[in-house]
Amino acid sequence: MEIRAATVLPARREPIELHTGDGLTLVGELALPEERPPVATLVTLHPLPTHGGFMDSHVYKKAANRLPALADLAVLRFNTRGTSSDRGTSQGAFDGGEGERFDVAAALEYAEFHDLPRVWVVGWSFGSELALKWAHDPLVEGAILLSPPLHRATDADLDAWARFGRPLIALVPEFDDYLRPEEAERRFARVPQAEVVGVEGAKHLWVGEPYVRIVLDEIVRRVVPDRYPLPTEI
Repeated sequence: MEIRAATVLPARREPIELHTGDGLTLVGELALPEERPPVATLVTLHPLPTHGGFMDSHVYKKAANRLPALADLAVLRFNTRGTSSDRGTSQGAFDGGEGERFDVAAALEYAEFHDLPRVWVVGWSFGSELALKWAHDPLVEGAILLSPPLHRATDADLDAWARFGRPLIALVPEFDDYLRPEEAERRFARVPQAEVVGVEGAKHLWVGEPYVRIVLDEIVRRVVPDRYPLPTEI
């Protein structure tokens, strides 16, 4: 059977709640391999909620639908403060990336408390800014950024990640609306351990199954390289 856009592979999918240091409850889901413990964990940070971003944004939904079965990964998705999806609405209100520091911390604390292994943070657009600003945690093995705008995240945040020392991979669409590969190479040069991967033909929202496959393959190549490349059929 070919893996298609709507394919949902077997996994243990559990509704979860995260509790922030400033007293909010956030809603989310943890997807785990069906019959084995996970070998690594993706903590996902979604695009801008004021422009339609949420835990079900399509790349993350497809990651949760596929990667537990294909790569033995745990995929943790959640709605940041004030964000709604079919899972429900997280308490609080959008805070432009500042109060969301507590949301990132709550997700990482959940992963640590539940002994989820080898945590990587995956941030998409606004979520990439949250990763750069607030994911400097000893638990984090590295970060993968999808369509990073480098708008709220500044050179000071890049310098902080350079000092943090963990791997940083930026997947940058050729036709991104905010930051394209050539400029991304210049901006991320401040981070010696950063790698910029330009993706030909892609746009900011990674619309189209070929681009989703590229993103998921690149994630797996960094986090669980022995599972790369992902199969296209099962």
